[in-house]
Amino acid sequence: MRNESKQSGRGSIQHCSAGASKGGCAPRTLLQWAVGLAVVVVGSSWLQAAAVRFDARSGSKMRIEGTSNVHDWQVESPLIGGFIEAGANFPTEAGQSVTPGKVEAKAQAFIQVRSLASIEKDGRPYSTSMDDIMHEKLRMTESPRIQYRLTELVLKEMPKTNDVPYLFDSKGELVVAGVTNTVSMPIYVTPLPGHKLKVSGTVTVKMSDFKIEPPAPKIALGLIKTGDEVKLFFEWLVAERQTQGK
Repeated sequence: MRNESKQSGRGSIQHCSAGASKGGCAPRTLLQWAVGLAVVVVGSSWLQAAAVRFDARSGSKMRIEGTSNVHDWQVESPLIGGFIEAGANFPTEAGQSVTPGKVEAKAQAFIQVRSLASIEKDGRPYSTSMDDIMHEKLRMTESPRIQYRLTELVLKEMPKTNDVPYLFDSKGELVVAGVTNTVSMPIYVTPLPGHKLKVSGTVTVKMSDFKIEPPAPKIALGLIKTGDEVKLFFEWLVAERQTQGK
């Protein structure tokens, strides 16, 4: 008996058994491939659409505080660059209801080492000589930036009121003087009017972990000794990137 194939205006329909040749199953295989490709494209587009990008804005500051056998010291930068890409479960508005747990977010931040300057506790400039020593210890020529890349973000709990920031546990990679270390720290996110966020936090690190020898200035005959531990404080302002037509 002669095999016949049915045709319609929409194309041919072929039924392939498990042992059929590749040629006989080509239309069905092509259809499966096309559907799979469509799912990947649509899924990728959905993920991109769901992420909201926030870019760095002025008004930020990064502060490093340390100790010595003479007095405490602090340096500060008024500039933090970078961006945050917030997933659908990242709180971007005050009072927004989100579920505690892992949050989808991508963030990278940096400061220029050159922008760090020593200051008095009241904010007045302290010493250009100290600035030069600090920049040298941070290997500014070889590594002009201090950089941070977020690797994990977990929302601990919902704020009790709208004026309280969201509290997260975070993990990330901190690069100082060309050396990378993993750091964990609490991060506070405060949604602000105008589609802005204030991100703040603090962490204690050791200079020696980044292969930095604590300074002992020659101008003091090496009698001034600085402590190995330093505290990093930051307040980072970011604003939602506006797209055309928004």
